[in-house]
Amino acid sequence: QVQLVESGGGLVQPGGSLRLSCAASGFTLDGYIIGWFRQAPGKEREGVSCISSSDDDTFYVDSEKGRFTISRDNANSTVTLQMNSLKPEDPAVYSCAAVKQYTVGSIKGVCWGYYDMDHWGKGTLVIVSP
Repeated sequence: QVQLVESGGGLVQPGGSLRLSCAASGFTLDGYIIGWFRQAPGKEREGVSCISSSDDDTFYVDSEKGRFTISRDNANSTVTLQMNSLKPEDPAVYSCAAVKQYTVGSIKGVCWGYYDMDHWGKGTLVIVSP
């Protein structure tokens, strides 16, 4: 079964850190751009960070630059999102998604939601609260 599975979410205090993981099963991540997206209740989904298939290009939403780091391990078909200095915000579900790189124009466009993704995970909930 082809799927992406996220893990690592939870409750964290403001200023704390979380490390989210996205693991692929039933397929490998070779050739795929991977993106992390988040959606809070009543808000539109937002692209947080994306990484190219060869790990030579990354994109971050302006609000998270300098605090989030995306990385990938193609050998183990995993992508991680290290989130530091977390701010108190609405709870959000963070989901990872994959799209074949040759089908899109840029990773920025992927994060901006210009393209349909090939695979989505179900997400993991992140709550930043005292």
